[in-house]
Amino acid sequence: MKQPSLSINEQITIWNQKSALIAGNQSFETIGIHIELEAGAIRKLPAYIHTERYQHIMVVYDKFTYEAAGRQTIDLLQSIEVGITELELRENKVGDVIADEATIVQLLLAVTPQTDAIVAIGSGTIHDVVRIVSHKMNKPFLSVPTAASVDGFTSAGAPLIVNGTKETFQAKAPEAIFADINILINAPQTLTAAGFGDMLGKCTSLADWKVSRDLGKEPYNQLVYDITEEALHQCIEKVDLIASGSAEGIYTVMYSLLASGIAMLIADHSRSASGGEHHISHRWEMELIKGGHRQILHGAKVGVASALLADHYRQLAIDHPEVQAFAAYKDIPTSAQMKQWLSAVGGPSEYEQLDMPSEWLELALHSAHTLRNRYTGLKYMNEHQLI
Repeated sequence: MKQPSLSINEQITIWNQKSALIAGNQSFETIGIHIELEAGAIRKLPAYIHTERYQHIMVVYDKFTYEAAGRQTIDLLQSIEVGITELELRENKVGDVIADEATIVQLLLAVTPQTDAIVAIGSGTIHDVVRIVSHKMNKPFLSVPTAASVDGFTSAGAPLIVNGTKETFQAKAPEAIFADINILINAPQTLTAAGFGDMLGKCTSLADWKVSRDLGKEPYNQLVYDITEEALHQCIEKVDLIASGSAEGIYTVMYSLLASGIAMLIADHSRSASGGEHHISHRWEMELIKGGHRQILHGAKVGVASALLADHYRQLAIDHPEVQAFAAYKDIPTSAQMKQWLSAVGGPSEYEQLDMPSEWLELALHSAHTLRNRYTGLKYMNEHQLI
């Protein structure tokens, strides 16, 4: 398997150095996460725990991620002298584990003063629950991803459902991540496709960020933009490998997702990775929960939403040349091209493939811009009755 010339840890060191050199009046966070991204990465977890002198570990999973990596993690931890507490997060009445008040309280009640660190075994939702609880309880947390499906592994933000509304709370990033290619490659292709969809969403989020800088006077960071754009391009360039489910394809998606998450950490906000397409996805997620429906993969929704917005955004640049900020939308791939990529990797590309009520499409297009106080093309189109 061909890998980048620099490991993700070496790349983080370079990004930290660049941040220090160009900081000036901008705010940069120094990244201290240790990441193992390779085949067999999980086998390095016990040594790390031993080095950090953690005596009692809580391992958090659901019924699916236990089989994917939870059992193996516990077996590895039993090889060293450390106390282990296990917690399987409960599903809601429709069979989903979601990051809501009930799930958060379940973990809060399970953590004890003796808990030295919490290990999250899973993908986005489990990490978000562990992230907020470890922050509130002042406990370090370690990450064992089970699929290359989201860019939130390295994030300090925890998107949670509170009173039925999706809100992001600032929490903490993991202390270390053990992303084992041998585990990730066994995840269903739909999960890898969701990770690709989350990355493809950067086509619109990066353009939206420039617009928010110019029209909304929101904070902007060129280093973070460049890191995220490079991660996006890596995925697009290797779409065929990702579609094949090869080790190199999985590595590419995971590396890109981690890089995107680290970029958000450097900036201390998520504008590089979350624009109008994420707001649409959040609206759909809220409707699914409110209606008692099963959840749909985050990256699947994001990819479809980004492809949906692409031609609208490109048209803004054509129809409104007087708004110089919209030049950022000229280089977004066409909706047709984005749909082709999404289909190639095995994910949904059309709204109808998400199997949601038809009226939710218009609902999201006309209300999602109100969910976050950020200026996006979606917000502009609604303010000027262009959609």
